[in-house]
Amino acid sequence: MSAAVSALQKARAAYTPKLPKALRNGAAAKAITGEPTAAAGDVEKIKALFTENFGSPMVTFEAAAAAAAVSEFNAGVILSGGQAPGGHNVIAGLYDGLKSLNKNNKLYGFLKGPDGLVKNEYIELTDEIIDAYRNTGGFDMIGSGRTKLEKVEQFEAGKKHCEALNIKALVIVGGDDSNTNACLLAEYYKKTNAGIRVVGCPKTIDGDLKNEYIEASFGFDTACRVYSELIGNIGRDANSAKKYWHFIKLMGRSASHIALECALQTQPNATIISEEVAEKKTTLAEIVDYLASIVADRAANGMNFGVALIPEGLVEFIPEVKALIAELNDLLAKEEAAFGAITEADEKIAFLLNKLSADKAAVYASLPRTIQLQLCLDRDPHGNVQVSLIETEKMLAEMVKTKLASWKAEGKYNGKFSTQTHFFGYEGRCAAPSNFDADYCYSLGYTAAALLGANVTGYMSSVRNTMLSADEWIAGGIPITMMMNMERRHGEDKPVIKKALVELDGAPFKFFASKREEWAKTTSYVYPGPIQYFGPSEVCDLCTKTLTLEQSK
Repeated sequence: MSAAVSALQKARAAYTPKLPKALRNGAAAKAITGEPTAAAGDVEKIKALFTENFGSPMVTFEAAAAAAAVSEFNAGVILSGGQAPGGHNVIAGLYDGLKSLNKNNKLYGFLKGPDGLVKNEYIELTDEIIDAYRNTGGFDMIGSGRTKLEKVEQFEAGKKHCEALNIKALVIVGGDDSNTNACLLAEYYKKTNAGIRVVGCPKTIDGDLKNEYIEASFGFDTACRVYSELIGNIGRDANSAKKYWHFIKLMGRSASHIALECALQTQPNATIISEEVAEKKTTLAEIVDYLASIVADRAANGMNFGVALIPEGLVEFIPEVKALIAELNDLLAKEEAAFGAITEADEKIAFLLNKLSADKAAVYASLPRTIQLQLCLDRDPHGNVQVSLIETEKMLAEMVKTKLASWKAEGKYNGKFSTQTHFFGYEGRCAAPSNFDADYCYSLGYTAAALLGANVTGYMSSVRNTMLSADEWIAGGIPITMMMNMERRHGEDKPVIKKALVELDGAPFKFFASKREEWAKTTSYVYPGPIQYFGPSEVCDLCTKTLTLEQSK
């Protein structure tokens, strides 16, 4: 950690995260097991793949009358995937929980993600290291990585390195893919009698790793508060200058939870929800017409300004654009040599227009030139379009501008339209965690230690009732197999944790849908301001609007 420490860091270091009542006497809590569980889908296929761990019961912890003696064991922790605020508190909670089980327990941090386990790169985590990172943002204590743990040779390498350090348990902190890998690892180690237990913790700012028992993925609260502060600032600026429309793209590759939460917090004039676009099979032209209509209606009332929120993964949900991308991927793979020989950008575009099927060519031709180039020039290592690099906010701003110009020529619109575009993503991933995330993450880590103390494997740490005070939080674990189904990945059926997309019949979306017409017409911006760490509970200890609406009866 840097020697330079801010005033906020000093103050946050002194913050003591809250814990569920069941864990306040230590992680050697009483484990209560429930009924056998099934799977989220494809039950028989999941059962056949996970013969060792399928059907494991849910676990809930109750405070033990007296701390039970737990034999000494060492554990390892891995941060996997993209950063999310609160990761350091998961590790701190895990460390403190392990020490409460047995003061001689050791925790090793594998460096740079799952690669550290495979390549035997690690550090022993000590009081000094842990204390320097409590309540801080980022994953810089041990680093993270995106290596997938899914091959037997990786499992065996990890086993060898764990045995050398006398590690009997691994905690993998990650999103749906990372916890799917944790489930595979747990199954393999149990099947081969490796003597290594595996527990996961739910991490992702995207908010798409949740269900009845995982109320929120950690980091979502903090990231949305960071973005909402920025959106609120922009809303205030737009209402002050009264001359710009701001198109803001928000991180969230598959799900629109961030866009929805930020809309609920800030009340912008327009928000596109990808899941609704997919459900209604809304075309790109219809999205452009919708946004242009809001701009035109506000202009008719003397308001040539506004704020629009766009989810990062939108283009993959627009039916004709999704079909275009699929055909482009196939075409560019087939014509790789011929396409690669073309040097001029306009010639590349012409080549594709000539080779695409008529309907896909029409969609491609309708896109702004910059987007046409991004679709054909930016490829990932597998030769596919890098959807996350497509500047959807600029595409929509430009297409709305073109639509408004045509309406002006027809006498349907007489306003002024100037745009500013933004992408908020990395700004929120390593922020100092909100009080909610600091408490929630510490509790998830401590609960993971309790699960290890209870000698279970293949579970995900779960903390529920998070809308209520920590006294009423329920700590426990759910079998990862319970969240899994089969999906087609790279031409094969693979077991994966089912992604939680925005539910169009859920309370958060229904509330948003009931308000968006009003927000479109009026200037009703809310200015959340920066995250508050100190002060009255009603300011500092809020949970997300999404969780509030989901849990309200």
